[in-house]
Formats: sequence, C-alpha cells, structure tokens
Amino acid sequence: MANTPRTLTLAATVLTGILALYIALVALGNITDFDSNQQFVRHVLAMDTTFKDDDLMWRAITSEGVQDTAYVAIIVWETVAAFVLIYATWLWVRRDHAPARRMTTYGTLMLMLLFGAGFIGIGGEWFAMWQSEDWNGLEAATRVFLLSGVVLIVTQLTPGDADATRRP
Repeated sequence: MANTPRTLTLAATVLTGILALYIALVALGNITDFDSNQQFVRHVLAMDTTFKDDDLMWRAITSEGVQDTAYVAIIVWETVAAFVLIYATWLWVRRDHAPARRMTTYGTLMLMLLFGAGFIGIGGEWFAMWQSEDWNGLEAATRVFLLSGVVLIVTQLTPGDADATRRP
C-alpha cells in the first residue's frame, strides 16, 4: 500500500505524456496538412452529406470564411492543450506534483470540452454528423474524450496537493 501513491503518480506521468504526444501530433498534422481536416470541418458544418431533413438544414453553415475560422479555432485550441499537457508532463517528471496535477486537469478538460462538447455534442448532434457516412468523426472524438477522461481520473486519484508536494 505504501507504493500506491508512487504508482499512481507514475501512471499519471505516463498517461499525461501519452495524451500530450497524441494531441501535439494531431495539432501538428492539422497545421502541416491543413486541407485534409479543413474539408472535414467544412462538410460537417455545411451538413452536405446528412439526410437533408428540412427541419435540420437551417443549422448548416455554408460560409467558407466561418467554416475556416472554426477550423483555425480548433487547431489553436488543440495546440494550446498540447502545450499545457507537455508542460504538465514536465512537471510530473520534475516531481512538482501539485502543479502537475492542476495542469493535467486543465489540459484534459480542454480536450474533453473540444471533443465532447465540440465534436460529439455540437458536431454530432447539432450538425447531425452522425448521419454522414463520409464525414463522421464521432468514433475518433469518443476515443479522445474517453482517453482524456481516464487521464483525468488517474490524475485526480494521485495524492492531494499537500501530500503530493512532499518529495521522498
């Protein structure tokens, strides 16, 4: 039982690092291959591959300027989340547990907001992305949302701020 805090801290460090690496690669991919996911965002917002239900189509955003602004905002959010999680990983490695726990919490919540509220909620339901066979990112969004949730839970199980700041 004495090693449980160390084991949880190691798990939080590794999981935070994995999530940081993943979202950094996602952001880098979106920056260096801008067009691929730009098309995804455009099609989801335009709702051009959904069932064309008149009761839903009023939600569609067909302005490429607005679509591209949304895409750039997504990339910026992913990039900031990546930096927060990279910093959190560095803090875990340095054994600055209380700030590491706080930064990991911020980073995971940023990703849960983006992938949960943004992609699953707004994209999946408001823009009916679930109806599209070609431009449906719900599975990928759910994967990131759940991974972020696991990292958040493990992080919250690490010793509290008072205990975590003591170094062995």
